[in-house]
Order: sequence, then structure tokens, then C-alpha cells
Amino acid sequence: MNKPDAAPDENSAARGKLPRTVIVLGLVSFFNDFASDIVVPLIPILLATVLAAGPLALGFIEGVADTVASLLKLWSGRHSDSMRGRRKELAVAGYTLSNIARPLLGLAGSWPMILLLRSIDRVGKGLRSAPRDALVADATPPAMRGYAFGFHRALDNAGAVAGSLVAAAALAWAGLSLTEVILWSAVPGFVAVLLLGAGVKEERQEKTTAVHARMVLPPLRWSVLSLPMRRYLLVLMLFTFARASETFILLLGHQLGVGVVELLLLWSVLNLAKAATSTWGGQLADSWGRGALMLIGWTTFSISFLLLGTVDDSVGLWAVSIFYGLCAGMSEGAERALISDYAEPRERGTAFGWYHLMVGIAAIPAGLLFGSIWQFQSAEMAFLFAGGLAAFAALLLRLWAWPVRKRDGSGR
Repeated sequence: MNKPDAAPDENSAARGKLPRTVIVLGLVSFFNDFASDIVVPLIPILLATVLAAGPLALGFIEGVADTVASLLKLWSGRHSDSMRGRRKELAVAGYTLSNIARPLLGLAGSWPMILLLRSIDRVGKGLRSAPRDALVADATPPAMRGYAFGFHRALDNAGAVAGSLVAAAALAWAGLSLTEVILWSAVPGFVAVLLLGAGVKEERQEKTTAVHARMVLPPLRWSVLSLPMRRYLLVLMLFTFARASETFILLLGHQLGVGVVELLLLWSVLNLAKAATSTWGGQLADSWGRGALMLIGWTTFSISFLLLGTVDDSVGLWAVSIFYGLCAGMSEGAERALISDYAEPRERGTAFGWYHLMVGIAAIPAGLLFGSIWQFQSAEMAFLFAGGLAAFAALLLRLWAWPVRKRDGSGR
């Protein structure tokens, strides 16, 4: 049997090189987000102009979509633990479903249809995310997991940059309509699915081993999780109430009179800022500890949203968005690496499923609350509320759910 790609490569850790599986999964995320971010930044524009829907509709759509995804992530993570050696199958199914549904958003004629297609897109995300994250963790030595997840997030954000730039160019110079641009997102989406199917080699477990693994999985109960993980997930859930969809930044720009092409460029630069700091932030999380990077990320998120509540022109919007992107990118790898630190190898899929579930439980009320404050009060009040809540979550992280650093280099 060939040496498994999925096994952590300690020689790679000694050389400071990422395993091949991590690199390929990063490229898969690049092309998938290339496709996704041709479409996603155009959704608030479609809602506000073509379909005449407001911030409450945007909050409801994004909240429902994220919750659907997150509820499925617990099942898919759990299921992938019971079929170790076959996590890739769930990931392929998820990427395929998303990249079938997403281009059809260009044909939607009402906001409920956008809700339906966006939800199907996120069903795909729900199927793939926990198994994919578990594949990254399985393939990476503990001392490099912050680096690995940071690298993955960097390519994810780089794909978002490419997608929004292509969308801007298509609208500005190619003369394509919004519908045509969205339909063309099927091309990079197909590349992502093809790359995952052909490029990731996951070792098949022996049949007896797989059956045994299915029998000894821990019960799917909250009480089975360790106390540090439970505290972390609860604080993360609170932070999610504050972490409104980034598409609201684009809606704010639209209300300030910023044009569609400039908004796409803003989205691209925001994600470029994330990509620029994601890998570096992951490496810092390995050396400084996950908690320190997360505290920086959550605190600067709070500052960014408080500042967005005071923005009244495009210059301020650009400045705050870039600051937000740079700081958000630093903490993305640490947030997921901490989950893999807490979980045993045989239950990593389940652990990532719980992580995504807790985020999803908060997603609908978070989107509805932010959108409602915006629609019935003001955009300023919505951003100030989110910024204040994020600051409280950061304080709780430090005082109540602070990760303990381990000697093995996992960087808790």
C-alpha cells in the first residue's frame, strides 16, 4: 500500500513544508471561491436594484443559508468519522452540489428564489466543510496546523479576490449582464470539483478497521465534548451573533452611492487583505498560541464594525474594509486549528461538525437582527451593535474560555 497522504508527515514538519493534500485542498478552495465570489458580491446588488429587496431580506437569506450549511456540517463531520478513508466522497458531493446551484442564481426572478438557490449552495458547503477540514487536520502534524489552516484560508481568500476582479472586469469592459456573469461562474467551479476528484489521494481504511471505527465513535452528545471545547464553542457562538455577513459592507457602499464595479473592486481588495495575512497569521498561531491570534482578530473585528458605523463616504469605507481584511485574515487559521487541537483523530470530523453547528445556530438570528436594526433604525446602529457584541465576546474569550497552550506544539 502506498504511503497515505492523509497521515501527518513529520518529515514535512521538520522541513517546514506543507503536505501535498493540504496544498491541493487549498487550490480546490481557490477555484471554488473564484466561482463563489463572482456571484456572492452581486447578491446584495441584485436584491437592492433588480429585485427591490432591503437589508432585512439580505440578512434573512444569508442567515438561513449559513444555518442550513452549519446544521449539515455536524452530520457530515460525524459521518466522515465513521467512514475514515472516505471523507473525500462527502467533500466531492458538496463541492459538486454548490457549483450546480450557484450559477442558477443569475436566473432568479425573486428574492425567495435567491433564498432557495443560496440554501442549496450552502447545503453543498454543509456537506463538504467538516470532512475537508478533517482532511487538512489528518494530513498535518500538530505543530503545523495553524500554518496549514492559514495557508488554506489564504488560497480561499485569493480565490475570492480573483472572482470579484473577473466579475468587475466582465461588467466594466466585456459588456456582460449580471445574469451572464453569474452563469460563467460554473467554469471555475467545475475546475474545483475536477481538481478535488483527481488531486486528493485519501488512503482507504481496511474494511474491518472502518467497521470498528464506526462502532467506537463517541456518543453525539454535548456532554461528551471537553470542558475547554464547550466553553470555546459557546463563546464562538456569541461572537457569531456579532459577525454579520460581509455582504452588508457592500450594501453600505451601495447606500453611500458607490458603483457596482467599485464595490466589486472593494470586495476584491478586502479579500486580498485577508489572503495577505492568513498564512502569516497561521504561523504566528503555531508560535504564539491560538488564543492570542483569535483575541487580536476578534478585537479588531469589533473596532472595524464600530468604525463602519461612522463611515459616511467611499474613502472611509475603503480604509476600514482594508483594515478589517488584514486583521480578519490573521485569526482565521487559529480558529479552526484550535478545534483540531481539542479533538482526537478519530473524532475530528465530529468536532468540526460541532464547530460549524454552533456557528450555524447563531447565523439566522444574527442575520435577522443585524438586518432588522439596519432597516428599522439605521446602518450606523447595526454596525455599532455588532461591534459592541464582538468586544464582549473577545472579553469572554480571554477571561472564561482562554485556550491552554500545550507542550507538543499544537499551540493552544
